[in-house]
Amino acid sequence: MNLKKGDLYLIPCPMGEVPPLAVLPISVKKAIEKIDHYIVEHEKNTRRFIKSIVPEKKQPNLHFQEINKFTREEEIPSMLNPCLEGFDVGVISDAGCPGIADPGARAVENAHDLGIRVIPLVGPSSILLAMMASGLNGQNFAFNGYLPIDKRERKVELKRLEKISKSHNQAQLFIETPYRNNQMLASLIQNLTPGTKICVAADITLPTEYIKTTTAAQWKKIKVDLHKRPTLFIIQG
Repeated sequence: MNLKKGDLYLIPCPMGEVPPLAVLPISVKKAIEKIDHYIVEHEKNTRRFIKSIVPEKKQPNLHFQEINKFTREEEIPSMLNPCLEGFDVGVISDAGCPGIADPGARAVENAHDLGIRVIPLVGPSSILLAMMASGLNGQNFAFNGYLPIDKRERKVELKRLEKISKSHNQAQLFIETPYRNNQMLASLIQNLTPGTKICVAADITLPTEYIKTTTAAQWKKIKVDLHKRPTLFIIQG
């Protein structure tokens, strides 16, 4: 008789210092109550999150495997061995939803290859929340990750994305390392045409949340400090 495989749960977490159940449904708490095996970005951060949402859970009984940009592809399948042994496994990102702009996607891909059921749980996604609040085209949009650091290469890429947004009526989303956010906004204002709309969505779901959409020309008149604040940028010509 074949052993029933465990499921792979994609467990969202808060995107900053807020009470977990203020932004997460009770289904997340229930999943953590029953799961002892986890694939995570950083064990320390995950332990803190688990303690905040299920404080009575016994931490010594938990098993963690870390997945990040340094993890080799050949290491990933064995992370799913608990599922093959009948245990449920949770994937947890450092912030927001695992598998979206997150290394956990590699574990999910392997789970499908191994015939393991994948169960995504509801939680905050900065990409979707920013898109919802932007007022830009929610019917047609693309997430582009990080843009080039080099100023000249970044200018070329911004012009390319602006052209696509105009020709396809497609909103273009991207992120920047938080300590370079102010430079990114300055680049957008400088390099995009005055009528192109720019949405800046910072600290989403946090008390300091800031979301504003207006033209590149209007942004020249606005003062906002985005330094070290998790931020989504969206443009649409």
